[in-house]
Amino acid sequence: MSHIKTTIDGHVLEIRIDRPEKLNALSPQMYDDICLALGALDRSDDLRVGLIHAEGKHFSAGIELDKWAPIFAAGKGFPIPEGGIDMFGLKGPRCRKPVVIAVQGYAYTWAVEILLTTDVRVAAEDTQFAMLEVKRGIYPCGGATLRLPQQMGWSNAQQYLLTGEAWSAAEAHRTGLVQKVVPPGEQYPAARAIADRIAAAAPLGVGAILKSSRLAHTDGEAVAARHLFDDMTRVMGSEDAQEGVRSFMERRAAVFKGR
Repeated sequence: MSHIKTTIDGHVLEIRIDRPEKLNALSPQMYDDICLALGALDRSDDLRVGLIHAEGKHFSAGIELDKWAPIFAAGKGFPIPEGGIDMFGLKGPRCRKPVVIAVQGYAYTWAVEILLTTDVRVAAEDTQFAMLEVKRGIYPCGGATLRLPQQMGWSNAQQYLLTGEAWSAAEAHRTGLVQKVVPPGEQYPAARAIADRIAAAAPLGVGAILKSSRLAHTDGEAVAARHLFDDMTRVMGSEDAQEGVRSFMERRAAVFKGR
């Protein structure tokens, strides 16, 4: 039985982690299933946004270390299943669609690392984040050493990476890791509302924004600036651009079709 459930609701693909009896510990099979879900999101013409959330009191207490240890010891890293996209964004192309995440309770190790790959983040007030690897005799290998210093600030990140200490939702908000902190139980509806607003926006414009922002992040602002108009002709010639003008003239909300 898969512990990763996917549901399509409108233009949103919900990816739900459903192993609360094990505190949503990540197994290799769960990793594969999340990667496959992201691959399906990327390929679909109808899906516009992904939403990752989890059942139970905790988002995840970490990985199922006994099952991952032999894989790590062999130096295999995280093998990507055929048709999938690496959920840690370390191998191959990333999902071209935006992803929103909602977290609560324990958000440990891989939970932090997948959060770092998402685009908008909501945390319950009771969320505790931690990179525990140095307390287990290993080190993070899902992207935290690459992204946490960039997104949280060097010394902020090193304090938690090097000690394994936990930090709060308030600290995550202060340092920009999450965009909204809500009472426990409200993280999913808050994240869903954000996903719905993104899904209502023009898909071609959303895709171009992500593409340009990621290029600036990986290759630098100057490179991204040279490519700002690469997609402009296609976007401006789209039905959605025409709908945007009509909706403005008619003083109504636009209805975009992604073409």
